[in-house]
Amino acid sequence: MPPGLAAGRDIEVLIDQAMMLRLERPAAEIVVGNPSIADVSVQSGDTLVLTGKSFGETNLIVMDTHGELLVNRRVVVQEPDRGFVTVFRGVKRETLHCSPNCEAQLVIGDTPTYFDPLAKAIQTKQRIGQSSAEGQVSGE
Repeated sequence: MPPGLAAGRDIEVLIDQAMMLRLERPAAEIVVGNPSIADVSVQSGDTLVLTGKSFGETNLIVMDTHGELLVNRRVVVQEPDRGFVTVFRGVKRETLHCSPNCEAQLVIGDTPTYFDPLAKAIQTKQRIGQSSAEGQVSGE
């Protein structure tokens, strides 16, 4: 990890993407100001995985076993700058990801009549995947 992670530039991460942060020393305390915007998991003692969960800004504080500050940075979660198409129908908004084919994309702020069925379909798919990973048959 570059020197100066304790202070300095913002950490920028894309929504629904993860990035690795390597620390100078193992982390003992990790605080994310708003875990609904970004979340952190420990890959190993000195490697963290930062995941963008929703648009916005929060902060990340990491301390070592001696209480010394390793990271104190603002985290900015942004949308990718390419591949997305936003369709406006009056005040209603729908987002597609077009790379190479256009597919519905779950984006906070889209019209509920577009967003909600898509969110439900994704949750159902995740439950089926989790059941399969746990060796359960759907419907058990």
